[in-house]
Amino acid sequence: MKVEMNLVDKSNNPVRTPTTGDPENISASTLSSLLASKDRDYLLPSTTEADQQVKISDLEGKVIGIYFSANWYPPCKNFNRVLIGVYEELKSNGSNFEIVFVSSDEDLDAFNGYRQSMPWLSIPFSDLETKKALNRKYKVESIPCLVILQPEDTKEDSTFFDGVELIYRYGVDAFPFTKEKLEELQREEKRKHDSQTVTNLLTNPDRDYLLDQTMARKVPVDSLVGKTVGLYLSAQWCLPCVEFTPKLISIYQKIKQTLEEKGGEDFEIVFVSNDRDQNSFESYFGAMPWLALPFGDPSVRSLAKYFDVQWIPCLIIIGPDGKTVTKQGRNLINLYQEDAYPFTDAKVESLEKEMEEAAKSLPRSEYHAGHRHELNLVSEGSGGGPFICCDCDEQGSGWAYQCLECGYEVHPRCIRAVTPQSSIEDR
Repeated sequence: MKVEMNLVDKSNNPVRTPTTGDPENISASTLSSLLASKDRDYLLPSTTEADQQVKISDLEGKVIGIYFSANWYPPCKNFNRVLIGVYEELKSNGSNFEIVFVSSDEDLDAFNGYRQSMPWLSIPFSDLETKKALNRKYKVESIPCLVILQPEDTKEDSTFFDGVELIYRYGVDAFPFTKEKLEELQREEKRKHDSQTVTNLLTNPDRDYLLDQTMARKVPVDSLVGKTVGLYLSAQWCLPCVEFTPKLISIYQKIKQTLEEKGGEDFEIVFVSNDRDQNSFESYFGAMPWLALPFGDPSVRSLAKYFDVQWIPCLIIIGPDGKTVTKQGRNLINLYQEDAYPFTDAKVESLEKEMEEAAKSLPRSEYHAGHRHELNLVSEGSGGGPFICCDCDEQGSGWAYQCLECGYEVHPRCIRAVTPQSSIEDR
């Protein structure tokens, strides 16, 4: 699972997984022309099999994943752990699957260090031409990227360019990565979502309860039926999680207080821990005022897979009818605080209209304490868009005060207006 961070490469360019490519030329290329060079007809084995040379011809007839990754980029390392688990399970089952690592590491030491964890094959680090050719052929604009090739890729749709998403979403079940297999998985996924309830989400054959804050009392999952429920996927080792949790606690308490005063509605949060050990779980959950799945419960992994959670922290909102309202609960809380409740499309639309009305009375420009340049009020329709506030480090959307010279952006609520001279002095 990825940990949320600013998804930029070392040049501060956004990093995204591509989902399209150029399948027309794939069937015309043999494995040799793809993976070999004029001086090499083999691939590097895993470091545990360093004395064995693997001929490229040995890969014929296999489903192959061309894996573009780098040691220096954290999302690659996060995905690498997931991919290793899937690969090893498929190999133990006798599946005809192989992976070939194409490195974007900066030097040989980084390449060798990263490859230590990999149980699959690699293009030699020194073969720059082959690596460049593969990047060009599959139009790789971001990492991690996993391109899936079929043994008989004569069909136009037989190559998948979104292998990272498929692995995160379906794991070993995605194999053999054919169109028919993925359509089958999508049908099954739709069936599960159509029949979704809070009970079948949070229970399993061995457990029908959740833990309360004391970790001593068992709370029946059925007690959540008819409530709005937030599933909070988080972990103590994740810095963005630790930073967001106090805010979520405050918002949760405000929502609960408001609902108690109104009567009739209720809201609850369930902590879905991604902590690495029981002590970390207990320490982290000990400060939370809501419920939790037991540490290590199999539902933790199944929920992440079911909702296709690729980063934490993540707050998924389930409505009183047991259906998914949104997977963007964290973003909505950052944008609207307790006003985001109950997180429905209708509520968000209402809040956006309120924001539009409020913006009409805002100054068109301001000087902000701590920033040198004038900031101009912008909206999504006038040069703005989703952003991270440079003052509070939280997400913003819609209206913002933006520096046209350097891109500095802040929420309108975060503006600390000063004179131009004060702005320079405070900086």
